[in-house]
Amino acid sequence: MMPVAVSTQGPPQTPPPQKLGGLSSPINLDPPVETDCLLTQKLTETLKPFGVFEEEEELQRRILILEKLNNLVKEWIREISESKELPQSVIGSVGGKIFTFGSYRLGVHTKGADIDALCVAPRHIDRGDFFTSFYDKLKLHEEVKDLRAVEEAFVPVIKLCFDGIEIDILFARLALQTIPEDLDLRDDSLLKNLDIRCIRSLNGCRVTDEILHLVPNIDNFRLTLRAIKLWAKCHNIYSNILGFLGGVSWAMLVARTCQLYPNAVASTLVRKFFLVFSEWEWPNPVLLKEPEERNLNLPVWDPRVNPSDRYHLMPIITPAYPQQNSTYNVSVSTRMVMIEAFKQGLAITHEILLSKAEWSKLFEAPNFFQKYKHYIVLLASAPTEKQHLEWVGLVESKIRILVGSLEKNEFITLAHVNPQSFPAPKDKPSKDEFCTMWVIGLVLKKPENSETLSIDLTYDIQSFTDTIYRQAINSKLFEMDMKIDAVHLRRKELHQLFPNHVLQKKKRLCTESVQLAAVNDSSRDLSVDNGGGLSAPSPSSAVKTSPLTGSSLGRSSPAPILTAAPVASIPVTGTAMPQINSSESSGALLSESILHSATQPAIPSPPRATVARVVSSTCLVNRASRPSGNAATKMPSPIVGV
Repeated sequence: MMPVAVSTQGPPQTPPPQKLGGLSSPINLDPPVETDCLLTQKLTETLKPFGVFEEEEELQRRILILEKLNNLVKEWIREISESKELPQSVIGSVGGKIFTFGSYRLGVHTKGADIDALCVAPRHIDRGDFFTSFYDKLKLHEEVKDLRAVEEAFVPVIKLCFDGIEIDILFARLALQTIPEDLDLRDDSLLKNLDIRCIRSLNGCRVTDEILHLVPNIDNFRLTLRAIKLWAKCHNIYSNILGFLGGVSWAMLVARTCQLYPNAVASTLVRKFFLVFSEWEWPNPVLLKEPEERNLNLPVWDPRVNPSDRYHLMPIITPAYPQQNSTYNVSVSTRMVMIEAFKQGLAITHEILLSKAEWSKLFEAPNFFQKYKHYIVLLASAPTEKQHLEWVGLVESKIRILVGSLEKNEFITLAHVNPQSFPAPKDKPSKDEFCTMWVIGLVLKKPENSETLSIDLTYDIQSFTDTIYRQAINSKLFEMDMKIDAVHLRRKELHQLFPNHVLQKKKRLCTESVQLAAVNDSSRDLSVDNGGGLSAPSPSSAVKTSPLTGSSLGRSSPAPILTAAPVASIPVTGTAMPQINSSESSGALLSESILHSATQPAIPSPPRATVARVVSSTCLVNRASRPSGNAATKMPSPIVGV
């Protein structure tokens, strides 16, 4: 059963198969045959052990919770209306409503998943009321726990746990005197005269509702999306923040597949999904409908008008106005990884069609630690759990900047970050410290007419860490003992940081949870002297200096190489100025005089990141410059697409 609450905008009934949509005609209208239906049944049975379906009892519990929350909203709005002395005739019908969006609204949420919700209020209720009186009302409710407000976020939100279910509530005030029960948020006229925060808050619901409206068969869409989301998580390509795709992007890709094969069942749609997007001519955009201009002067994705849009590598455009690219974080490496995964998925589903494999093979998690010969391990640590959560959030949100910098090195073919983070070993077993690791796999390109290649990535990593420290200080997040370390390891050296069950070569089903035990101090010693061409010190014992006082962003003063690896020939090293996205790190290129001006608070210098020099059988050369204009992406008209 689909989660539908009477107090929320439930998903519409499954429309007839003949409903078509999209920019182009369907590729195939054939109805399913008996084999397709049998494969779909087997797919459903395969998905069940992964916990992608919720029990009926749990669904009803969610509905009840949303009803209670919806009643709280209506009661709160009536109270505010009375306090503002509105006429009784208005108070009686003022309304107010909770809408849902995201995976719950799409009907593809998993067991224990949170709920994304939107509180819609009439024009006399403002955002200040939401974060004060409504927050206080929630605080008094006995079933509400872990209540916290994030008012300064890009999309302001109240987070809470309601009777064991985590809920994120956004707020939007519409220019309406009352909020009717049958309000359709897809109506573009509702956006008139709204502030940008309300428009952002409405966007999630509008996009989700539009996707459901544009697919020809919602039941087939849901089952297919469940399978694709599970596959993406198993293959570590489900993360918008790290440059892969997030939930709404996967939903739009599946929706486009459904439009192209409107009568196909889920087993066929999964196979066609891999077929379509393994052959898609990126950066041609994926669009579910013709972009529309509403003359509301809101920024929309259009590479013909916006030069920055021309650099988007894998554009997937939201169907609701104002249209946006949901995949602007995708990099050259993450796109390569995803396309390769699409091709592998196509091969496996072909085997399944021929009865040479079972559906379970599609959800086998490949071992990331056996895939590459070289890895960079990033370690973020903080002295307390609360500081660690904040620090890890900042570091993780910027890792794609490092990936982009690595990609510009002409001898790095691929920089693949694993979206899964891992608990890291402590410097000292008795010391209270919280540490998280991320791993980036590297594919190096061997130079012509040379047997050795030495790559000095010290500068790239130092620029990355300096950016993070600056942002942390400017946002007053930084605390002493917050650190970032980085080391290079060959595949055969990974055991020094990771236990054997993580590094096992055998493929595993992604239902198996990966729990890393804390490694003792002796295993933290990364010094290797086995003729492998690497000497990497323990991050805790390496020389550390402040990135704000001991580094220079000029080419003439590269960051110091903290470790040197023995190689057969003398490596030639150098550095190149990284091209940092100003929108991601506005403080990255500030001069030291600005950082230490009178307005800058006096903060003890944070530790410089420990950087292990990357040396393989592979001399740093200057990074190739980024192409510009049409040469960068050969960006066609945004309307082009299958």
